[in-house]
Amino acid sequence: MANTPNTMRPGMSGGTTSSSSGQRQQNEGGSVADKAKDAASSLADKARDAASMASERASEMASTIGNKAESATEAMGSSMQSLAGTIREHAPSTGMLHSATESVADSLESGGRYLRETGFSGLGDDITSLIRRNPMPALLIGVGLGFLLARAARR
Repeated sequence: MANTPNTMRPGMSGGTTSSSSGQRQQNEGGSVADKAKDAASSLADKARDAASMASERASEMASTIGNKAESATEAMGSSMQSLAGTIREHAPSTGMLHSATESVADSLESGGRYLRETGFSGLGDDITSLIRRNPMPALLIGVGLGFLLARAARR
């Protein structure tokens, strides 16, 4: 028998074939690992970009809401001052009713001026300082309002 199964041909030694096959597997394994790292890095970059865009949009929305609140507060102040002028125009000229309407008109006018000058953020600061100076009454008012809201919601 000229060809026996155990006969080795030149360049086909058992060690050379298995070592080149092993190296090829290592290269392919390294390539898969590199691809996985690249994919993970790309995914992390996309997540960072999405978070950044979400943060920018939230900031823009907060700014827009703040501007709308400020303009609404200013409009409310103007309306209050206008109402005070209307009350003065239609008030009786003498008597007890005249002094009562003047008092209401003065209060509306000063409240409207306050809202226009301080704005929404100033109003929030003033309420915060009022609560800090009077914590117990503020707590009781909060509990009372909560009770009334819960009762109204139950109906």
